[in-house]
Amino acid sequence: MVVRRVVPNIPSDAAQESRAFYGLLGFEQVMDLGWITTLASPSQPAAQVSLMAYDKTAPVVPDLSVEVDDVDAAYAAVRGAGAEIVHPLQDEEWGVRRFFVRDPNGRVINVLGHR
Repeated sequence: MVVRRVVPNIPSDAAQESRAFYGLLGFEQVMDLGWITTLASPSQPAAQVSLMAYDKTAPVVPDLSVEVDDVDAAYAAVRGAGAEIVHPLQDEEWGVRRFFVRDPNGRVINVLGHR
């Protein structure tokens, strides 16, 4: 399995102010679904941060998103290890297949792959 990118998810009810702040650091908006906004570096597009007011289909805002090349293999690996699945593996309307798992520190990780 290959990790493609890792993105911190910042819970935020101040998307406009956060976009302006991260803009000072060189980030530009690359996605806005209303409930999640992703900002990226124009020179390093995989360097990203997401601002989330809530998660559209899951019970919690994840702490971190990890994009992998084979989300089904990742799901099988974490289930096989007995990790807590917080949100089941499913296809989302915005073009990703994902699940949430709790890490040993209690952090919720959004593991996803693009379809």
